[in-house]
Amino acid sequence: MSATLLAVDVGNTNVTLGVYAYGKGGAELAHHWRMATHREQTSDEVLVTLRGLFDGAGFDGAGATDVILASVVPPLLPIWERVCRKLRGQPPVVVGPGIRTGMPVRYENPREVGADRIVNAVAAYALVGGPAIAVDFGTATTFDCVSQRGEYLGGAIFPGIHVSMEALFERASMLHRVEVARPRSVIGRTTTASLQSGLLYGYAGMVDAMVARIRRELGAAAQVIATGGLAARIAAETETVQRVEPFLTLEGLRILFEKNCAPQEASA
Repeated sequence: MSATLLAVDVGNTNVTLGVYAYGKGGAELAHHWRMATHREQTSDEVLVTLRGLFDGAGFDGAGATDVILASVVPPLLPIWERVCRKLRGQPPVVVGPGIRTGMPVRYENPREVGADRIVNAVAAYALVGGPAIAVDFGTATTFDCVSQRGEYLGGAIFPGIHVSMEALFERASMLHRVEVARPRSVIGRTTTASLQSGLLYGYAGMVDAMVARIRRELGAAAQVIATGGLAARIAAETETVQRVEPFLTLEGLRILFEKNCAPQEASA
């Protein structure tokens, strides 16, 4: 039987999980899930949720050969480590200081870089080479830049589209929540259409402007990969995003695991 790898990305808003099955053809993403991040949950509660997801997909979570975990929510790291021990009887590989990435980090203080940003950069470089820009539409919209030589250079952090939307609605009594959807025209003729125009086209324009500035600093036409929940919707309105990879972070986790640990029976 082929080995499996459970990749877990603990974000501020969502936890994304993916199961990679290893066989003769390499690794294939066999299952994936997204669940809300709850900072107050215990490891037992998380485990119950996971087992429900696994059962629904016909996946035996206890049979996962290996687990790799990245978290940008420090209080949840020990919770998820306990979850993995209960699932597997052993701790996961955790993305953090000391893990081999194969990518020099040029940040002034490498410990300040979120694990997900390094993971995305590693995946982007593996997919398209360098220079590259990974744009992640999550709780924050992040731009992570990789040089031609495969170095992590840093990037930019912008409030995520949902964070901006919630802040606006909290402070503007006459405005209401809307779906992030394409309006009929840029010039909105209703409050809903005006909000949608600002959110969708405004963020698309921000992405294009940031990419243009980053490319000028890099001195090269870096390839741009988008990921995150709203990546496809925003990328469709940009002029600079060349590729959308919904599971970029999971791919990066798989790559990092393989750089640090050989999956059991991966070549079977």
